[in-house]
Amino acid sequence: MRDVNRHITVSDNIFLEEYKLHVRFVSENQFRKDYQNILRSLGCVSESQFRDVLGKIHAEIERRQHYALKSAERAATIKEIYTPLHQHVYYLQESFLDPEFLQLVKYCTSTDATMEGLMNLIQTEAVPRVFRFPVFRKEFCKDFIEELEHFEQSDAPKGRPNTMNNYGILLNELGFDESFITPLREVYLHPLTALLYSDCGGSCLDSHKAFVVKYAMREDLDLSYHYDNAEVTLNVSLGKDFTEGNLFFGDMRQVPLSETECVEVKHHVTEGLLHRGQHMHGALPISSGTRWNLIIWMRASRERNKLCPMCGKRPTLVESDGFSDGFTMDPDDTSSTLSCSLT
Repeated sequence: MRDVNRHITVSDNIFLEEYKLHVRFVSENQFRKDYQNILRSLGCVSESQFRDVLGKIHAEIERRQHYALKSAERAATIKEIYTPLHQHVYYLQESFLDPEFLQLVKYCTSTDATMEGLMNLIQTEAVPRVFRFPVFRKEFCKDFIEELEHFEQSDAPKGRPNTMNNYGILLNELGFDESFITPLREVYLHPLTALLYSDCGGSCLDSHKAFVVKYAMREDLDLSYHYDNAEVTLNVSLGKDFTEGNLFFGDMRQVPLSETECVEVKHHVTEGLLHRGQHMHGALPISSGTRWNLIIWMRASRERNKLCPMCGKRPTLVESDGFSDGFTMDPDDTSSTLSCSLT
């Protein structure tokens, strides 16, 4: 795997779960000035409650500062002590993929492929530039979930998939990156994204972050309104049995919420929803059962080198390992990528 770098900003886009609010923290004075009145309107009225918020912010900043090291330590331990249940799911095979998805890829790799032609083959949604298609066969989804649950029940160390989901698994730590996610992105997803999202990095995706998230009745039920640390996102519903929990989409992150009308989108097992990473979205609560989703944040260093998609600033970079956050030191060199420790 390529060495990468990370953007050193760690204080932007911090999610306060209790208040469903994303914040930026530079200092306590700045934070009080920018957010105390907002927090009061959301129920944070006492000084002790405010101090509790500050404590959670400092804990999240510390987690981000040590994320790369801790993740590498977990991956090494998992490799040493964990025995997979289904070894075959770690290596992408074309037999895992739905025939309809393979037909889309075949068309997109043909010499006469056009956006107009693809629009006749792919299912569109009421939301602009959100596309649906079956990704995996049901048999693979079943084996994959069994493997995830086997790992979940093991004694191996586990990290949170991101700042908003409490339950799930980082797939690079489990060993899925090089043999599964990378070929899925490069061979099968890239032909679609190059046609669908060429204006926002879809034709030059060169790294990713992949994880699974879990929703269950006594765990996470839903996901608040947010945007992704990605140029393009694929969200695949893996199963198991659950009711409700549809996704909803608003507008791009630059559009004020007051000017946004959200649209609900159904999410069927085995199907993927493909969308721009900066497209605001969330997940409604499930009402029963357990739901697993595969999320792949696909990144284009040519785009994010100009402006960090999370903090809106030109990135300041330091070296890291793995794909990290998909930045590169040289805009014309994608062989050495870097990261932003925001998620």
